Amino acid sequence: MTRTAPAAERLAVWFDGPRRVGVRREPAPAPAAGEARVRTSVSAISTGTELAAYRGRLDPELARDETLAAYRGGAFRFPFPYGYASVGRVEALGSNPPEGAPAAGSRVFAFVPHQSIFCIPAEALLPIPAGVPDERAALFPYLETAVNLLLDGAPRIGERVVVVGQGALGLALTALLARYPLGGLIAVEPKPDRRRRSLEFGAREAVPPEEAAQRVRRAFFGGAELVFEVSGSRSGLDAAIRAAARDGRVIAGSWLAGGPTPLDLGGWFHRGRVRIVSSQVSHLPPLGPGWTIERRRRLAWELLGGIPLETLVTLRVPLAQAGRAYARLDAGEELAALLVNCTSG
Repeated sequence: MTRTAPAAERLAVWFDGPRRVGVRREPAPAPAAGEARVRTSVSAISTGTELAAYRGRLDPELARDETLAAYRGGAFRFPFPYGYASVGRVEALGSNPPEGAPAAGSRVFAFVPHQSIFCIPAEALLPIPAGVPDERAALFPYLETAVNLLLDGAPRIGERVVVVGQGALGLALTALLARYPLGGLIAVEPKPDRRRRSLEFGAREAVPPEEAAQRVRRAFFGGAELVFEVSGSRSGLDAAIRAAARDGRVIAGSWLAGGPTPLDLGGWFHRGRVRIVSSQVSHLPPLGPGWTIERRRRLAWELLGGIPLETLVTLRVPLAQAGRAYARLDAGEELAALLVNCTSG
């Protein structure tokens, strides 16, 4: 067991109300039995669920995530801390560390709120493979979610595939799909710079939403057998349905928070027998007893080693100025943002 002198305080990001972010100074925690204390180097802001929480669009009675140790018992009721993509180094272990606990000095990833120092059960830490830089590791949740989308979608050899939405998650998904022997891969995205990035990440064609249905049907002789929707918008899900072929599959990966989601479920959806499947990373699809969350995470870390997701980062902000990062993401000005210099000052 390794012990170091405890830090006096830490910085922690709190959502104080819709679009109101505070950075608090709190006493730095000491690790309890079985826990590890980690000093954060970088923490990524999710542009999906986390932005919806920041905007106040989630049910305040809804559990934040009962599958993660840091959130059990917590809901989206203001004020609350949030975030789930922190990278740092183990500073100390509490008494009775579990077998296989990361040693002091080890680089680790944790699903915890944004804070400069945190304590968490050592068994909940994910070791970062050698060769994966900290900034790429902080974007691990995007790739894990992309892997889960692929497990739900199960692309078949020769299938024609469309990805609607080319944010960080959509680009991670495109990069993985580019490795498949597909019959075609088209990205749909309104922003020209993101369409350019999708071609760099392996899409064979990138089109704006207003042209998607026509371009997809022309290129794929009637539509795509498999469409992934990760746009974060209701119009994106409609575009995904229109891009699908007869009997096509639409894998819906966005959490469309903030009220009912009116969709055009007449016309092509009805006559084309299009199927919509929800994909959510907290749970695996029914794949059989050999598949576990741990197996999916091991696979995602292995794949992450070959995908430079850190090149998608367009904003780096000190944790102490976190509100600036959320405001820019909320305005749609950035692709991916990191909180850096996560020290307690």
